[in-house]
Amino acid sequence: MRWWPRSIRWQMLAGLVLLEALSIGLFAALLIRQQTQEVHQRIVQGLAHQVTSMSLQAQEALLQNRPGWVGLSVKMVGESPSVAFAKVTDPAGNVLFVSEGVAGQVTLNPLERAQIPLMIKDESRVFTLGRDQWESASPIYTGSDLRGFAWVKRERAWDYQQLDAILRDTAIFAVIWIVASALLVLLMANSISRPLATLHRGTRALMSSPENSGSFPLPVVVHNEIGDLIEAFNRMVASIAEQRSGLNDTLSLLDSMLANAPIGLAFFDRRCRFVRVNQVFADMTGVPLSRHLGRTLLELLPLPVAQELENTVLRVFAEEEAVRNLELTSPALTSPALTSPAINGQNPQPGPRQRPSRPWTWLASAYPVRTTPQQVRWVGVIVLDASDRKRSEEALRKTEKLAATGRLAASISHEINNPLEAITNLLFLLRNFCQLEDPALNYVVLAEHEARRIAEITQQTLRFYRQSTLPARANMGELLDSVLSLYQVRLNTLNIRVERKYDPDMDLFCFAGELRQVFANLVSNAIDASSDGGRLVVRARRSRNWKDQAQTGVRFVVADTGSGMDPAVLERVFEAFFTTKEVTGTGLGLWVSHEIIVKHRGLVHVRSRTAVHGAAAQPSTAGTVFQLFFPDDPNLTASIKQTAAAAV
Repeated sequence: MRWWPRSIRWQMLAGLVLLEALSIGLFAALLIRQQTQEVHQRIVQGLAHQVTSMSLQAQEALLQNRPGWVGLSVKMVGESPSVAFAKVTDPAGNVLFVSEGVAGQVTLNPLERAQIPLMIKDESRVFTLGRDQWESASPIYTGSDLRGFAWVKRERAWDYQQLDAILRDTAIFAVIWIVASALLVLLMANSISRPLATLHRGTRALMSSPENSGSFPLPVVVHNEIGDLIEAFNRMVASIAEQRSGLNDTLSLLDSMLANAPIGLAFFDRRCRFVRVNQVFADMTGVPLSRHLGRTLLELLPLPVAQELENTVLRVFAEEEAVRNLELTSPALTSPALTSPAINGQNPQPGPRQRPSRPWTWLASAYPVRTTPQQVRWVGVIVLDASDRKRSEEALRKTEKLAATGRLAASISHEINNPLEAITNLLFLLRNFCQLEDPALNYVVLAEHEARRIAEITQQTLRFYRQSTLPARANMGELLDSVLSLYQVRLNTLNIRVERKYDPDMDLFCFAGELRQVFANLVSNAIDASSDGGRLVVRARRSRNWKDQAQTGVRFVVADTGSGMDPAVLERVFEAFFTTKEVTGTGLGLWVSHEIIVKHRGLVHVRSRTAVHGAAAQPSTAGTVFQLFFPDDPNLTASIKQTAAAAV
């Protein structure tokens, strides 16, 4: 009902006024009905009494033969306040006496004449002349003779004045009663609506800002059921605030665990869409954290891995049982190259997250997440990157193979030296004491040359395996010559021209065997990258550190005109187990070389350029340049010991 008020105060007031109005109206109706009946009865009785009295007085006057007393009696009755008109007529209806005016000028109306035949001796008759007029008539007898009729007319207005007064008093009482009741209701409604308004404001404040507790507790202004309700509401708000605080603490702990856990965490809905992931999982996929939400596995992960993980998630939804230790493996993916600190010697700079550009292995476990005991709403996936473990296992196997190969090579070289020494001595005797002719002598000289080559190869092999335990000053010219001699056959076979630019007498305080290994790796890689007719440049000269001019040492350059390296390969050139040689490469050569350079407090800088193909390409030379600097530091042993102690 639109017209009905909404507030409790005005509802109570309107209801009370309506109830009292109905009650007073019903009371007034009953009172009017009762008073109307009483007035009607009083009018009938009064008229009957008055007309009977006037009839008896006229009868008495006629018996005493005094007709003047009849007129006097009519006058006396007519003076009554309730009587409007009185008269006496003869039996024929002619007016003889009137209370006002002249008798000859007053006549009976048809309604009055109609009453004459209905008259009965000793009985009065009361009838109405209209809405507001009543009249009574009574016969006048003297003995058995009808001498006439007495008539008395009465106005109803006089009788109804009392009824009007009662109604007026009733209306005044009703107004006073309604006003007093309204005031009382307003006071009572205020005591109810004010605490309810306080409770309403508190509820709205709680709904609009649940975290803001400045409006609570609400003041208790009344001590009744509503006051108890406000106190219960305050306790409820305090309990909610306490529960929210505990829930926020729990959520903070869970968020912290999710964000900082050293494992990847992801949650999926029934359509295998991401609903939440942590940063570790985003780093593992190489996709920004914000791009995971709402996307599917097939959109973010390689197809085989995505399909296998999606099947696992659907299986957990269907069976509602956890799946543990699922191994996921992905092949290498290409990614843009980033600046490598191993190449330029600078601190790594943060760059955009990319997908892994090498094979990786994950160990995944999936479990159901229930919001109710009967419903699995999400599936959580815990992912552990096992790539390093896999690579470590593979590296361990390769290292064991290399170590075994090194020991085998050293053993073979040692065993070869014994018969080789005998062969050399026999050739010497054959050449000097057997008086050989020129063709045979030439063959002996050639055999001696090849025997010396075999001896040099075995010595180089033993040098690689038997490293010196302490640094010493070594001749760099002899070291570089020995490395180039080791690969001389391959250089000649590929027709690679070697350019040597270094002082044969230049020396350096270092681990000679380790530096020999570094240059052997660089020369071997240069030969592998070069084609038929290439060029290999090996240079060495006294120089200064390009970062610290106060430090002196030797700068080496190993350059080739081979195929070069693209930026993606150049980025990972010193990474362990990274190789572009497929089956023949181990990925350890340059990694070990980099460790040796760092051990000697040296620096390395790499530049490389690949050939540009196509009709519009400008002629250019491809190749790679390794530039190394080793400081000439007699205190190298002490520096290494300090570094080891700091690491411990």
